[in-house]
Amino acid sequence: MQFLRSLYIHNVFFRYIALLAACFIMSYWLPVLYPIAWLLTMLLAALLLFDLYLLYSVPKAIRGLRTLPKKLSNSDENPITIQFENLYPFTSYLSIIDELPIQFQKRDFEYRTQLKKGEKREHRYTVRPVERGEYVFGHLNIYASSPLRIIKRRFVFQNDQMVPVYPSIIQMQQYDFLAMNNRLTEVGLKKIRRIGHTQEFEQIKEYVLGDDYRTVNWKATAKNNQLMVNQYQDERSQPIYSVIDTGRVMKMPFNGLKLLDYAINSALAFSNVALKRNDKTGMITFSKKIESFVPAIQKITHLNTILEKLYHINTEFTDADYGMLYAHIKRNVNQRSLLLLYTNFEHISALKRQLPFLVAIAKKHLLVVIFFENTELEELISKEAEDLQGIYHKTIAEKFSLEKRLMQKELQKYGIQTILTRPEKLTVNTINTYLEIKARGLL
Repeated sequence: MQFLRSLYIHNVFFRYIALLAACFIMSYWLPVLYPIAWLLTMLLAALLLFDLYLLYSVPKAIRGLRTLPKKLSNSDENPITIQFENLYPFTSYLSIIDELPIQFQKRDFEYRTQLKKGEKREHRYTVRPVERGEYVFGHLNIYASSPLRIIKRRFVFQNDQMVPVYPSIIQMQQYDFLAMNNRLTEVGLKKIRRIGHTQEFEQIKEYVLGDDYRTVNWKATAKNNQLMVNQYQDERSQPIYSVIDTGRVMKMPFNGLKLLDYAINSALAFSNVALKRNDKTGMITFSKKIESFVPAIQKITHLNTILEKLYHINTEFTDADYGMLYAHIKRNVNQRSLLLLYTNFEHISALKRQLPFLVAIAKKHLLVVIFFENTELEELISKEAEDLQGIYHKTIAEKFSLEKRLMQKELQKYGIQTILTRPEKLTVNTINTYLEIKARGLL
């Protein structure tokens, strides 16, 4: 039974059959071809048996191994490696089919190659998940055939390998590396000019060219008989919360990824940068109720807690309750904090219903409301209208786009900072705003 399950007919075999059929048909007009056709048939049968012997004479003739990361990163290209080795005493022709998780909806994955005797090789490909959760890789199938290529033998490896898809760890590591090496400007993060001295005093040091002359310490200068200046460092351990709306407005997809997942990826990368800059980070997720609350803590290991909470977030099909959010923040967040609220408003009327609660939160905390541009509308606006219907659609799109900017102005009127951003620019703009707030000492 195992033998039959591993035995497959090669496509080349059907070409041989077609050739034989043509010989038998032509022998109706050319009788001399009839014995030749039978001779070729017996030769093909003999080659078939010989090919069976070649492929099944070695018990474990092909070795295969699929290497997966411990965690896949959502919305990123994740590398998968397949290693294989030929133990046949001849060159074998391989067809490798990896059964990808059902979430990818890809049923035509195939890699073809040939290996010499004893040769090892590896093949790399990438997968891009757009949903968090558990992804199960099925069989790694390797079909081997001899140089005769009449039949194929199937080898099966590593069935049902499960790997979880977490928020974008790759994006987090990218910004972590850039932040630690002071290279954030490479991805569009701007340098902010510091205003005033809202930082903590660190030490007195000798003046060097480029130091701010306003920091000169005249007493220390007179005492040491050389120019001395005060050195300051950023205020540290300030509480910062990523507040994520998980209501129905965050289920809208852009480029295959929900707005909620853009917010989750941004919150993870931002929390990592804030922790590396010695601030406390926490998280709140809510819809009709508070789904999770992680108090702000200044420990680098705290990032794992945030990551696990973000992994289990899902969108709800209900409207978010901002009154309940205000009550929760008032009760549980006692110190003045920076609150980054990831949400979305498509109509100004929706904003005005929640505005009283946002204003109440902003009275005690520094609130930054982050919502999204509708990129499809922006593409429609940029196109030339070709007919009356096109003009109508473009006019409506411009109306909705204008409403987004009106909402931004309405929030700013009450002293609430805003970020109106394209989904793919979310992380860059969020970290930019954080750096600007820290530089200007607004918190």
